[in-house]
Amino acid sequence: MKTMNYERKVGNLFAVLGNPFRIKIVVSIGLGEACVCHLESVLEKRQAYISQHLMALRDAGILETRREGKFVFYRLSNPQILDVIEKGGLAAGIDEKDLSLHGYPIRDKDCICPHCTGDLINKNTGI
Repeated sequence: MKTMNYERKVGNLFAVLGNPFRIKIVVSIGLGEACVCHLESVLEKRQAYISQHLMALRDAGILETRREGKFVFYRLSNPQILDVIEKGGLAAGIDEKDLSLHGYPIRDKDCICPHCTGDLINKNTGI
């Protein structure tokens, strides 16, 4: 029997989210957005490692990007991904009070992006 399209799509989603660090990235971004330097600071991993996982999440359609000057910001393409992770956590036996799906603080003192430093880029000039 031929695999149905929805089965393939759901299977691909679960395959990409099957990596615990990718779940951590998605939860870190939450309903906001984050640049790689912000994720480096929050997740305490090197840029190259994070970028590999961001590419997989983007290729799977889980993340979208937006450029602001030299910074690329990542956000969820569909916030329902957080619901999938929450339901997965509950199905895995995690107590609801232990689920943290609200993302990390928008500003991080160790991050150099315009959102964290307050140096927002002028949309008209790019500087």
